[in-house]
Amino acid sequence: MASVSVLNVKLYGETIGTLTYLESDRALFAFTEEYAADENRPTLSLGFKDDFGQLITQLPVTQTRLLPYFSNLLPEGHLREYLAHQAGVNQKREFFLLWALGRDLSGAITVESADDEAWPIDIENSDAETPAEKRENALRFSLAGIQLKFSAVNDGQANKGLTIPARGVGGSWIVKLPSARFEGVPENEFAMLTIARLVGIDVPEITLIDIDAIRGLPEGIGDLKGQAFAIKRFDRTPDGPVHTEDFAQIFRVYHDDKYRKASYRNVATVLAAETGEAGIEEFIRRLTFCTLTGNADMHLKNWSLIYPDRRNAALSPAYDLVSTIPYIEDEETALKFARSKRFDSYTLDELSYLAGKAGLPEKLVLDTAKQTVARFHEVWQAEKDHLPQYKRVTARIDAHLKTLRI
Repeated sequence: MASVSVLNVKLYGETIGTLTYLESDRALFAFTEEYAADENRPTLSLGFKDDFGQLITQLPVTQTRLLPYFSNLLPEGHLREYLAHQAGVNQKREFFLLWALGRDLSGAITVESADDEAWPIDIENSDAETPAEKRENALRFSLAGIQLKFSAVNDGQANKGLTIPARGVGGSWIVKLPSARFEGVPENEFAMLTIARLVGIDVPEITLIDIDAIRGLPEGIGDLKGQAFAIKRFDRTPDGPVHTEDFAQIFRVYHDDKYRKASYRNVATVLAAETGEAGIEEFIRRLTFCTLTGNADMHLKNWSLIYPDRRNAALSPAYDLVSTIPYIEDEETALKFARSKRFDSYTLDELSYLAGKAGLPEKLVLDTAKQTVARFHEVWQAEKDHLPQYKRVTARIDAHLKTLRI
């Protein structure tokens, strides 16, 4: 492989910048002159805008890792390890991993070789016995997260069957496989998102599917039990991809800082500036719902913006809504509300403080929270015994609700 390699970064199929690999495992991203000069350019990320809304074009060289925006396009944990092994690259060297997975990223961004170079091989760390055919058939998509999941194609109806493409490109559904560590997570997520929709939260189409109805699952993922959870991708439409970004990208933080570098107040401040009252209302509705259901994992990567008109942001549909407290006892949420992270500190007083600090309309915030609480209790009592979550999940949420003051 050449000592210098260049990747084209494309947005909606048009090259807007380049990632250049330099010696000593360094990488540099630069926007094209055409993109930087276009006053009507589609938005790549709010993280590339300065305090005055202007495009930041002077960007630092990074070592081993890429800039946070690109790093957050890559998976974490077991999923990163698995896909890096399939591709034959070192999971820590993000330029190579993005090259391998860049054809089916989240949103409307793709990354590909500028010089039609062959599949990247991390010379120092690659598995020399990995054949070229295996690398070419590696699952070439990256849906950021930890849970083992794949991009899939619908075979007519979602509950009839899904197929994972041989090259992992082009799927309009995300399939999340059962967890080897925590029993019943797919059923839990299906139930929470079902309740969320009934409460009034924007939720994509979802389904549970038998493992044996999924065609194309790769070898080496272990013996799976139970059902898988499938959710329709809101960044894929019949008219083409729709761009999205998560709040780790917006705040320019790496995935290992997704619990530490910001608060829900910071998220709300961005939404107030970018999405107006519609985004604020939906945000408070979800934050209240996650508090009620004991979701302690709504970190920065579980909140995203979507760009329906390519330039202006809206809060994306909800995803990754899981009640985590049946698996890990926790009295705190992933991020601080405004002054505290404790579930039982989520009160009307805390919301009034958050509204004041984030510049939100206080009446809208408080009314939305109160309406969500009332609607949740109505729906939960009517539906909790008819949904597929395990009984211990239901019991744990019931116990948790008695500790709250909202």
